[in-house]
Amino acid sequence: MTKKTKPTITFSPDGPLIVSNIEHLQTTDGALESKPTMALCRCGRSNNKPFCDGTHAGIGFSSKVTADANKDKCDSYVGAEITLHDNRSICAHAGRCTEGLPRVFRMKEEPWIDPDGAKPEEIVAVVSQCPSGALSLSIAGVEQPRREEKTSITVAPGGPYVIKGGVELVDVQRAERAAEEICTLCRCGASKNKPFCDGAHWNVEFDDKAPGV
Repeated sequence: MTKKTKPTITFSPDGPLIVSNIEHLQTTDGALESKPTMALCRCGRSNNKPFCDGTHAGIGFSSKVTADANKDKCDSYVGAEITLHDNRSICAHAGRCTEGLPRVFRMKEEPWIDPDGAKPEEIVAVVSQCPSGALSLSIAGVEQPRREEKTSITVAPGGPYVIKGGVELVDVQRAERAAEEICTLCRCGASKNKPFCDGAHWNVEFDDKAPGV
């Protein structure tokens, strides 16, 4: 029996994501051709998105982290039956929580999370849809694992790479209490928290159909 090689992502300094042994590369419209090793653009300017074409070298792309390290912290919101954990530093602002359960995830209110705002099963269902792993939860003091995911990379329209399936991020430390099974990685080039998405694609109005340079 052939030994299965572990899927990994390596981050080239000021360059692309080097993806190894991830068979499922897809957009929301369908599958893309994948290879055992692929270089995926993370400067946001490739003319062959999502693949790297070397544009990063000509535009001076920097993979340096400029985010405030003190913002990497997980806040907990304790309710009668459920406790919600949230690390804003890795939120991709996909809106699954605020749109899916606005009684619990309340925009422009403080505290912004009300763990008693819905039934536990409703909250569990919405948290399971968080693509970045910023949200997690505990029931009766026990942190709940995410469901197992098929190893894949989804290229979100105008947004990040959504990584599922417990892929190893080589030489990268995940955020406090971040999920191991899923994360979102920047591909617009503007995140201050590289390699993770911080929602900057919204601010820069990232157009993944636009030409590079």
